[in-house]
Amino acid sequence: MATNNVKPVRCAIYTRKSTEHGLELEFNSLDAQREACEAYIKSQASQGWRVLAQPYDDPAFSGGNLDRPALKQLLADIESGLIDVIVVYKIDRLTRSLADFAKLVETFDRKSISFVAVTQQFNTTSSMGRLTLNVLLSFAQFERELASERVRDKVAASRRKGKWTGGTVPLGYEAKDKKLVISPKEAETVHTIFKQYLALKSFSQLVQDLDRRGIVTKRRDTKVPKYRGGIPFTYGPLAHVLKNRIYLGEVHHGGKWYPAEHKPILDQKTFDQVQAVLADNRVTNKTRQSASGALLTGKLRDDRGNRMSPSFSVKNGVRYRFYVSRALMRGRRAQAGSVPRISAQLIENIVINSIRDRLAPDAQTSDDQLRRHVVDSVTEVVLHTKKITISLQPDSSEVIEIPWQAPVKSAPALPPPSTDTDQPDPKLLQAIVRAHTWLRALQLSKFDSVEALAASVKLHPKVVRQELRYAFLVPSITEAILTGNQPSTLTLARIPKTLPLTWAGQCRTLGF
Repeated sequence: MATNNVKPVRCAIYTRKSTEHGLELEFNSLDAQREACEAYIKSQASQGWRVLAQPYDDPAFSGGNLDRPALKQLLADIESGLIDVIVVYKIDRLTRSLADFAKLVETFDRKSISFVAVTQQFNTTSSMGRLTLNVLLSFAQFERELASERVRDKVAASRRKGKWTGGTVPLGYEAKDKKLVISPKEAETVHTIFKQYLALKSFSQLVQDLDRRGIVTKRRDTKVPKYRGGIPFTYGPLAHVLKNRIYLGEVHHGGKWYPAEHKPILDQKTFDQVQAVLADNRVTNKTRQSASGALLTGKLRDDRGNRMSPSFSVKNGVRYRFYVSRALMRGRRAQAGSVPRISAQLIENIVINSIRDRLAPDAQTSDDQLRRHVVDSVTEVVLHTKKITISLQPDSSEVIEIPWQAPVKSAPALPPPSTDTDQPDPKLLQAIVRAHTWLRALQLSKFDSVEALAASVKLHPKVVRQELRYAFLVPSITEAILTGNQPSTLTLARIPKTLPLTWAGQCRTLGF
């Protein structure tokens, strides 16, 4: 009797759906695609084809680009030599872009990977098969672009007629029956913001005033916590509110504003007064910055990414220049970097001397020439407690790192974690406890899948998968979080959504 020596063929099934519509169903499009692919693989069992247990599902991701988590994982596994055949329901599930398809085929060929679409059986190893696939993909790309054009034309026509076509609902309104309706409570908040800006004529004072009043950004009912709003105002959101003509009963499209169906919240006189103050402040700020002679304006940041703006103080008739973190200027000291305030002369001299040593070693180079060199060649300067990093043009990867020690007067805005406080971060603690609870529920088979678990907690499965990673943190990191001894840089907001599962990768990512 002959022995079956057929070599196993490892088959990876890739599925994708463009929108979230229908994902909440018990049997959705992704399930249907996977079932069809599994059936095809079973039909090839005599050839040694076997389904890999690893799912590669991209729910609510466009096929117009390759920026998809499951697809990236699929390509990584291909590079690792874990896959022999890729199986999809249709080729447009893999991509709708000819350029992207060419890149994928090149990767498949380099790794000797076969590609199968179960409803369109073609062999990518032959020239005729590639021609047919390219023709099909051309139609898929044409269909995508045509649909986009139809949507754009429809939105443009609706906006010109003053209709609300969706998007982020602005503060002061609610979306009802596809129309904007005034929310009385939020409309009062809008009135307060405009009235107080006219009275204070300053963003920094307005931020502090709104904080005292407990006024925050618009609260939204979304499944993703980061988009729910309800946080203190900062300059960007405030400027957007103060410049938004939607409060005059207008809608925007293509750089123009049109009379809208919704009712206005503000009168034209109040809006125009605010715009006049904004314009006057812009001119004043530019004049002040030009007069200050601040060399690093727009280039200096603290180690939390806040831009540091030039400022000055006068004592005994002497003018002292500084750079101050904008977080500190806005009254948000807790959000400022480790060095929120620094002498302008000190930091400018350090940068100039560094440029002299690295780029202009000629001793005859004047200070004015060096200053011009700094303006032209330095793109960014980041201020840390024990080092300064300088990024140069034109190669953004060229970075000068200067060891230094921050002056005593520039003490960190946030104290480093102390071992005797034992005060854990409540948000981090809650995330870890919840992740372990979810993991335990899945291990005990209380839920058949992550999707079922997500439905029970009313969250998107993508969010649940991301937060489950907190259950697999390095034990030393978990222990530090539970005891409150983690570094000040380790916060829930700073942990990436795609946190590596490997402990070595976590330590590198979190700097622990």
